[in-house]
Amino acid sequence: MKTEQVWFFKLSRNAALLAGMSLLFSTVASAQAPDNSKTNQQDRNKGAVTADQQAETQADRDLAKKIRKSINDDKSLSTYAHNIKVIARGGTVVLKGPVRNEDEKTAVEAKATQIADAANVKDELTVKGKSEN
Repeated sequence: MKTEQVWFFKLSRNAALLAGMSLLFSTVASAQAPDNSKTNQQDRNKGAVTADQQAETQADRDLAKKIRKSINDDKSLSTYAHNIKVIARGGTVVLKGPVRNEDEKTAVEAKATQIADAANVKDELTVKGKSEN
């Protein structure tokens, strides 16, 4: 290969890499970081059950773990649903956080009631559409 061809090839490759990296960085920089600080503050002010109130008994930890695993194993659920709070205290489970739609809300609650029984599940899930951030 001639020196000019090698030089042109390297220049083209570097330009393509630079363009790809700048696209990646602009996408990352424009993504809005999730922020649920407002919701967490509202929960504290209302005296609502929060994740830091998770019981430390082995039975409650196991119960919450089983429910989380069941939810996370369902790949048809959105990231929102996979990230809900599952709080177990004295055998009672509280589900908190946003899900994408009513079907997801129903599916998550069904998974929890299958493990903890309907009388022991308190649903505090909210539906948050795709257009909401």
